[in-house]
Amino acid sequence: MNHSQPETRALDDAAKRPADWSRTAERSNMTALRVICWIAIKCGRRVARLILHPISLYFLLFSPTPRRNIKRYLFRAIGPGAGWGDGYRLLHAFASTVLDRVYLLRGRLDMFDVRVVGNEAVEAEALSGRGAFLLGAHMGSFEALGACKYQSPDHPKLRAAMLMFPDNARQINAVLDAISLPERRPHVIALGRSHSMLALRDWLDTGGMAGLLVDRTLPGQESEAAGQRGNSLELPFLGHPATFNDGPFRLAALLRRRVFFMAGLYVGGARYDVLFEPLADFTDRISDPAERERRIRTAVEDYVARLEALCRKYPYNWFNFHDFWLEDVH
Repeated sequence: MNHSQPETRALDDAAKRPADWSRTAERSNMTALRVICWIAIKCGRRVARLILHPISLYFLLFSPTPRRNIKRYLFRAIGPGAGWGDGYRLLHAFASTVLDRVYLLRGRLDMFDVRVVGNEAVEAEALSGRGAFLLGAHMGSFEALGACKYQSPDHPKLRAAMLMFPDNARQINAVLDAISLPERRPHVIALGRSHSMLALRDWLDTGGMAGLLVDRTLPGQESEAAGQRGNSLELPFLGHPATFNDGPFRLAALLRRRVFFMAGLYVGGARYDVLFEPLADFTDRISDPAERERRIRTAVEDYVARLEALCRKYPYNWFNFHDFWLEDVH
């Protein structure tokens, strides 16, 4: 497969950009993670969920920086009445999705009530062999999207790769990889690696889906695509200006793919609501640069609007515990 040199250099440069949050060390203990996974597998989900309460309480009490950022978010998503109980509910929901990854990666979909909405368009795109971008956020569970794989022998399985910075979650990813079934183990294209963007292009060209969580902006990110700069856009989000980068949307326009919004929302107990919504269609060639810029910005604005609506409707599902509004750097 031949690729033009300017596009190749642009994609490689984008893959090498540093990211502060992407290099943040995880607050995990390998022994504790192994014990939790052992309890989950040997004792079952009902017993394992009992230990989520002390874990959530521990992080609420002894993680002051994430707690401060959680408080800021909840004040904006729920209102000034949000308190410690809301912070605990958010952390417990996060811990619940991490625990459920153990079962979902072992193929135990029978344990969950997963309701899927809007998957028909994504399935049609997968069957066409074109591939598409699935853009989500650090909201709910990406593994819950596994419920959308084709179950009929007459259809190929939905092939989804996750683009991510793996360095800040090596321990938990290593443990979960060890306990997951090979066919359930998600395919990962690691960002920040040499030629990672070319691996993405090849994956899409074979009909694969590319999942990205794009609610975190890389500091100093100035990715280039097709001679254009990737812009950091300041947009209203939950009543306050926040920075979003249009790089993923610009990349979708460069590779001429459709873009879908995705979310696997945890709604309590064993229930997940998985939704897909069409976000943008870049499959046609856009010759007018101004029109291309307008469509990219519109796609980013639509993404932010969908994310904001979900944060208000499912406030305990957004797991961004860093300084999202950059209030500590001023």
